[in-house]
Amino acid sequence: MPKMNVPYQIERYSLEQGALEIQYIEEFFSEFPRRKTASEIIERLQDREHEILLAIAMQQDDPMNRVPVSFKVVHELRACESDKKLADLVSKLTGHVVFEGRKILYQWIGGTRSDWRGQGHFRALTEEHESWAIKNGFDEVVVKTKNKFYKMRATLDHLKFAVIKFDRNNDDNLESKVYFSKKLGQHVVDLHRSQRNVVAIRR
Repeated sequence: MPKMNVPYQIERYSLEQGALEIQYIEEFFSEFPRRKTASEIIERLQDREHEILLAIAMQQDDPMNRVPVSFKVVHELRACESDKKLADLVSKLTGHVVFEGRKILYQWIGGTRSDWRGQGHFRALTEEHESWAIKNGFDEVVVKTKNKFYKMRATLDHLKFAVIKFDRNNDDNLESKVYFSKKLGQHVVDLHRSQRNVVAIRR
């Protein structure tokens, strides 16, 4: 499949500045029940391998004004986690993901502003994360979402993620959790379609 012709501007952020940027951009996501604070993001990421990316676009009515339109945060997921939420995630993935002797990447948070969806920004961020992960020795990336997030599930399907577990909520099936995975390697990079201009922000 040919590469996309549109070059995507991506900015890679250091931890503190990236946490502040994400705290800002999440205000544009009404579907998020609760926004992450910068301090929460820093606490989660500060002692583990991670990457914070934002996609930047020009406003159509003001080409001189560049705005963040999409973001993604990924981080290392270890077999032994002290954080309760991450320990629970590892427990849920046990038997579906092999941790021993392998590096596992977790796609933690991300999204695209509703008025900018369907333009390939999230794909470009995902492909850049995959390239970074492979260069840094990661073997697999996992994602968790809810059954009710149909658009997210469809996006993951287009990005060649496979369902590895369905955790049913007996009270409300829409609240059931769906776990996805993708094995990483050169074959993943060969399928990348986006042209990306990546700028490192070191503030």
